[in-house]
Amino acid sequence: MRWYVRELTDESAYDRYVAHLRANHPEAEVPSRRAFERMRTDRREEDPRQGFRCC
Repeated sequence: MRWYVRELTDESAYDRYVAHLRANHPEAEVPSRRAFERMRTDRREEDPRQGFRCC
């Protein structure tokens, strides 16, 4: 049940990103969770296909 909720809410995105970095880019610095969430938000707001945030 916990796995399902984490996948549904995309809470596990950071864990997947860290695993990807360690597997494919071991020399890259792993960002903090806060930096990762900021990066995701910035990318989401830049992409017109994701809609826009009015507030």
